[in-house]
Amino acid sequence: MTHPAIAEGHTAVITGAASGIGLAAARALAAQGMIIALIDLPSPALEIAAAALPGSRALPVDVANQEAVASAAATIAAEMPPVTLLFNNAGLGLPSTALGDRAAWDRTLAVNFGGILTVAQAIVPAMLAHGLPGAVINTGSKQGITLPPGNPAYNVSKAAVKAYTELLAHELRTLPGSQVSAHLMIPGWVHTGMTAASGAPKPAGAWTPEQAVDFMLDSLVRGDFYILCPDNDVSRTLDERRIAWAAGDVIENRPALSRWHPDWADAFKRSIDTV
Repeated sequence: MTHPAIAEGHTAVITGAASGIGLAAARALAAQGMIIALIDLPSPALEIAAAALPGSRALPVDVANQEAVASAAATIAAEMPPVTLLFNNAGLGLPSTALGDRAAWDRTLAVNFGGILTVAQAIVPAMLAHGLPGAVINTGSKQGITLPPGNPAYNVSKAAVKAYTELLAHELRTLPGSQVSAHLMIPGWVHTGMTAASGAPKPAGAWTPEQAVDFMLDSLVRGDFYILCPDNDVSRTLDERRIAWAAGDVIENRPALSRWHPDWADAFKRSIDTV
């Protein structure tokens, strides 16, 4: 079975499409007969990826540039079949601290959240206008839910993606006549250029991009909103307990990020010991 948005001869728009999960999704959807609009920064890899997928098109665009995104959306609308799937997947991770390096914050938020917002606002209205079944999948992160210390700009950007996608899903399902749904992709540990040095071997605990995409497409068929991916190192049960603990900080009035607080470390460990 496939989701009705995955329709032969229709267009899938994928950002971050030149490598990793985006490229794996482009290949998987092209194999099911979709025409792919591949959006990424200009690079030979983007052109090579598009050339390998019949009928598809490379669109070298920085998703943080609103004018460039609007121009790409106009090209897609004028020159490609109707868009029925948008995979908003472009992202980056720059080192950051809570009180330092504003430039890293600005760029991270501009791409990881601003890019998703800009592309959605440029593409989704046309999806609604043609009236065909459609799906929007935005790539978030477990770090946007549990907020582990170490890279606050990235965590904040992905927390914004989670909140936006939840609100988008509600808006789409309450819009009269809408056949477009929204979904949040939450990858596990996936071996990509963003998570490992180029050419490094895949660690045993990581999934391949293809595994993550297979899980995403199966979840889409089930109608899942939260596409919470496990990997070879972390089970869904462990993810659930980590997420529940994070929510419990508010409910129980614990210190912020108590999972990493020395006074709460043992209690957190006990909460997952049976996993």
